[in-house]
Amino acid sequence: MAGPQFSTRAESNLYRSWGADVIGMTNLQEAKLAREAEICYATMAMVTDYDCWHDGHDDVTVEQIVAVLNQNAANAAKVVGAAVAAMPKDRTCACATALQYAILTNPAAISAEVHERLDLLIGKYLEKKRQDNHGDSGSGKCCI
Repeated sequence: MAGPQFSTRAESNLYRSWGADVIGMTNLQEAKLAREAEICYATMAMVTDYDCWHDGHDDVTVEQIVAVLNQNAANAAKVVGAAVAAMPKDRTCACATALQYAILTNPAAISAEVHERLDLLIGKYLEKKRQDNHGDSGSGKCCI
């Protein structure tokens, strides 16, 4: 779901038929971008309402959602603070090197402009590939 928005009763029942417990409005794109940037990423799902499928509950109002969102924001700040405090100093997770084998282009074919533009994310790998190739100029165009 691209949110924020309320589901219709039909949409809500469709998600439930798929076995979905939580409707995450933006997780896919965020997870992909975090992986590409070698950033550790986790979802903290905080419930705002039952959606419209629960017959025992009235439909929600914007005011009710905003009140729960404010409470969730305070709870999220506490959780994030505790999580950051518990993080190890040195990263040994797989996401720290997620791009290690993702670059197939011969480094010699990567222009200086592209190298400079992508240096923050992949510079460490381009330098290693250049060293491994011993300056082999190779052929082919840059496909980054």
